[in-house]
Parts: sequence; C-alpha cells; structure tokens
Amino acid sequence: MTPSETNARNFTTVSPTAKILLIAKGYTDIPFMRQAAELMLAPEKYVPDYTRKDLSFWLRTVHLESRYKSIDQLLEGLDINNILELSSGFSFRSLEAAKQKGIHYIDTDLPGIIETKKSMIEALSKNIKLDGRLEVEPLNALDEIKFRELVSRFHAGKLVIVNEGLLMYLELAEKEKLCKIIYDVLKERGGYWITADIYTRFQGQKINLHFNDEMQTILNAHNVEQKRFESFEDAEAFFKRMGFVVDKVAKVDRKDVTTIKYLVKQLSIWKLFKIRKAGRIQATWRLRVAE
Repeated sequence: MTPSETNARNFTTVSPTAKILLIAKGYTDIPFMRQAAELMLAPEKYVPDYTRKDLSFWLRTVHLESRYKSIDQLLEGLDINNILELSSGFSFRSLEAAKQKGIHYIDTDLPGIIETKKSMIEALSKNIKLDGRLEVEPLNALDEIKFRELVSRFHAGKLVIVNEGLLMYLELAEKEKLCKIIYDVLKERGGYWITADIYTRFQGQKINLHFNDEMQTILNAHNVEQKRFESFEDAEAFFKRMGFVVDKVAKVDRKDVTTIKYLVKQLSIWKLFKIRKAGRIQATWRLRVAE
C-alpha cells in the first residue's frame, strides 16, 4: 500500500510521541511498521534514511525493535489464545497475531488513539486473511469496570495480558492500581502478564551521555525518569509485593535486531564503552500470580 492510495485518510492528528515512535519503527522489520509509517505521513513520502548519522535515533530505534521482539519471544510457545494488549499505541502485533486460527486478540488504548488506529488497521488489513478474531477497543487501563467487561468477551480459559509502554508513565499509586486489576483477573482465569515496562533510572548523566531529541523532551515533560524503578531488584520486589512472581525474562539475540548494524556505524570505541558503562535500563518480564 502506498501513501497515494490512502489520501482520503487523515492521520495528522496523532500525538507527537506516536509519530516519533512509528517513524523510528518503520526502519525495522517489525510487521506492518513500514506501511503504517507511510500511512501516517501521507501524502508526504516516507523514505527511511539508513545513512542517518544520529546516535540518539539509532539507540532508540534498536531499543524499540528489541523491546517489541522481547514480547514476541515471551508469547512464543504459550498455549493460550486469549490476548489482551494494553496501551498498544501504533503497534500492530494484534493484526499479525489475528492471522492465526483460534486467536482472540483485544487491542486497546485511550479513545483518541484507538479511533485513529482502527482506521489504520482497516487500511493495513485490506489484503490480509484473518483467521482469528481481532477487536480494537478504547480502554483506560485503570478503569476496572471497562477492563473486566473486555476480559469477559474472551472464551473461558487462560489469558495473556501484554503491555509495551504504560507503567513508565504511571505514578506509584497508579502502578499499584493496575497491578491489583491484573492480579484479580489472572487469579480468576489463570495466565500471564507480559510487560516490557521494567525500566530502571538511566545512569547516562554520570558518564556524560545525554539525549536531546524531541522524544526526550516529551519524556522529560511526563517526568518519566522519576517514575522508573530504582533497580531491577526494586522492580522485582514491587511485583512480589503486588502478588506476582517473575516466570521468565526475555533475552533477545542481537542477530535478530535488524537495526543494530546501523547503530554500530555511529559508535566509536569510546561511545561504545560509555553505553556499556551506563548499563542495561530495561527488561521484559513474563509475570504470573504467586502460588
């Protein structure tokens, strides 16, 4: 699908954050991202520049690709057909999953985003055969009544709840409320919570590694840094307190991350040393209710 085929659609009202992330993901091999970026920018052409000399951009793009694939890794092998994704943004994991027979996927985000996403999914799925069931619905993840109403649409059996970018925007009390909702649902139905939102506070300032791009400005405005966990141990203790245990930790192989080769071209030995010294700040965990 080309931008010229979608001139009647208007995606110009989407948030700056969503645009930035989608344009970056269009550089990867994540399903539907390139086409979605074309839709987003139409009628302007979307032409990824793989010669781009921008360390911040490539660090973020590699991170986004790795994070997406870490969730897929933890979904793989689970014999569960009911999947609820929270705060999905302009990710189309649901569309890819709904190609499979027996899958029932409910894809959610806040109303303004989800209405735009429905239009995009309609455009992206024109020539795709969906053997599963896909629902795209508005949901504030902290609205327990609506949350449970959507869960009730699934057939009986275990459930997987997925989120890729939500906890990092929540205050502690909001995190606790979300955990309580998810705990109660999984306690009743069984299953897992896969979250890529295990972020610790960035140590880059200690080694003079800074990000000054538009995305960082948005993150700063939301005070995201202060909403992260102090450490992975702190994160594990938090989830334990909320009734969860870590079932599995994702480990994405670098060879599966297509954009790493473009990042490497931007790294001097000194920059590579600084990044490694800063350490890992994100993990993707599969959680289950403690026995």
